[in-house]
Amino acid sequence: MNLGFIGTGKIASSVITGICKSKIKYNKIFISSRNKKTSKILKKKFNKIFIEKNNQKIIQNCNWIFLSVTPTVGKKIIKKLKFKTNQMIVSFISTITIQELKDMINSKVKIVRAIPLPPISIKKGPVPICPPNKKVKNFFDKIGSTIEIKNEKLSINFWSTSGMMASYYDLLRVMSDWLIKKGIKRKDAQRYITSLFLALSEDAVINSKKDLKHLVKESQTPKGLNEQGLKEMTKKNVYKSVVHSLNSIYKRLSD
Repeated sequence: MNLGFIGTGKIASSVITGICKSKIKYNKIFISSRNKKTSKILKKKFNKIFIEKNNQKIIQNCNWIFLSVTPTVGKKIIKKLKFKTNQMIVSFISTITIQELKDMINSKVKIVRAIPLPPISIKKGPVPICPPNKKVKNFFDKIGSTIEIKNEKLSINFWSTSGMMASYYDLLRVMSDWLIKKGIKRKDAQRYITSLFLALSEDAVINSKKDLKHLVKESQTPKGLNEQGLKEMTKKNVYKSVVHSLNSIYKRLSD
């Protein structure tokens, strides 16, 4: 099986890296030269990667095609490409629906939308897919944790939360910088904060069958530090700001 990537941005690069480190069986991976720097790094790093300047040749050479371009670029180039019958198309494009893709492709292909995130490069993280597809699920289960979505409209909710990634990293930065200003070395500060949140996330995953509010409650003691921190952030409307941001992203994706 040959895999082809139209677009070589952050997400495509992460998925390709995850694939190359996994047990997924493939012959070759063809990638577009749109991002010359990234494509050269990937080719140098992994053996079975081939750079192709012509997107149409990628489609001709591959069984699975991954669309990983911006919505603006996607609307310009996809309708100009000729796809093969029964080809598997996996789209990472946030605002182009399955029906819109079908109209642009105008061929009998299988289309699945997926939402991989950068941690997939280390074979971590959820990958929502829509509609459910056994082959695509098995594929992404080897480099992440697949979540199948039957209703495409519901996938917007997952796209919205993925838009909070930078905000999460910025929270880690703010806390690390605070420690640094208090005299902690940057290396130690960043290691502590990232390890702390990694441990908290793993604990939340293990206990995810419970409502997360139970973890909020269990992590506090009366008049304790966590109770104080929660009250301060609630008072400053931090959590309302998070909901506001999610609603704003959701509205953009829905329009």
